[in-house]
Amino acid sequence: MKHTRRAKRMQQHHARKQDRNATLNMISLMDIFTILVFFLLVNASNSEILPSPKNVILPNSSSEKAPTSNLVVAVNNDYISLQGKVIVSVEAAMKNSSQTIRPLYESLKKLSVTDKDFADKKGVTIMGDKKIEYALLKKIMLTCAGAEYTNLSFAVNRKVDPSDG
Repeated sequence: MKHTRRAKRMQQHHARKQDRNATLNMISLMDIFTILVFFLLVNASNSEILPSPKNVILPNSSSEKAPTSNLVVAVNNDYISLQGKVIVSVEAAMKNSSQTIRPLYESLKKLSVTDKDFADKKGVTIMGDKKIEYALLKKIMLTCAGAEYTNLSFAVNRKVDPSDG
């Protein structure tokens, strides 16, 4: 019996449908995952989070402004550090009758000469424990201003507003 072209085409189509050895094309999946990884890497680097020492408890605030990359002066109950390096103890800073903290001043001046990125911005982020005295905070601010770092910021924890949902 002679089959028509249409009958042959239908027979071949049904034969293909019965092929149980279906394959999965992995190349397109790998492309999608590669794009996804690059997307996540690029977007993850956009958020700036300041490194917080474990012994500094930041105050809460409703600040909306994102932090910028400045010099970080961390202050806790024991010591004052600049960019993670301990500069002076709080006790020694408070005993001094001067309004400036000399070791911090000298460290800031040295950084303004060696690191031009920070020197051009003239910015300092003060990461102070919420229980430090105001007199110490005032000395740190005056020291930074004396070293010509006049753009002062304070690191805080952002309060979560329940209405943000």
